[in-house]
Amino acid sequence: MDRSAHYASDVAFTPAVKAIQTRKGSRTGYSRMEQRGSWETQITPELQDFIAAQTSIYLATANADGQPYIQHRGGPAGFLHVLDAHTLAFADYTGNKQYISAGNLSENPKAQLFLMDYERRQRVKIWGEARVVEGDAALLSRLASAGYDAKAEQAIVFTVTAWDANCPQHIPVRLDAAHVQSALDQRDRRIQALEARLNALGGA
Repeated sequence: MDRSAHYASDVAFTPAVKAIQTRKGSRTGYSRMEQRGSWETQITPELQDFIAAQTSIYLATANADGQPYIQHRGGPAGFLHVLDAHTLAFADYTGNKQYISAGNLSENPKAQLFLMDYERRQRVKIWGEARVVEGDAALLSRLASAGYDAKAEQAIVFTVTAWDANCPQHIPVRLDAAHVQSALDQRDRRIQALEARLNALGGA
């Protein structure tokens, strides 16, 4: 984070942003938020639990000209690892080999992670800086998801500057297919058990 920034939220609330907030009437509320301590700057236990449940994330980067790019990354729950109170990392599996995020990070380390839990209507935005780590077998071994059929080509290590959790407004509820199937299987087993009991009572 820029050392001239007074609040953690200044990573996003630039003077231009604050000017618009003032014009549209929301600056007073956000100023009170800043006075109460602003955004978190390290990974709390609550955020760590949220991260551990995610199977899908978005990584935002920008090149030296400021052209933004958003890339999806996914894997089994827990594929995004908390290394310490300020550091996240994940194995970057081989994909289409465009290497846009890697190229962006080589000239501009500023990045953001966007985590969305549609089922519980929760979202978390994490600002920071990221770097690509190649050739570190020990780190890749630590980050690889057991039993996941994909080749870890490199690692992305993300240093947290600040993070914020948004309200659930406008987030549609979307259920994980595996969770839905599990609930349906449980329902079917319950129906079969009830039918068996009814048949037994009928026979009696």
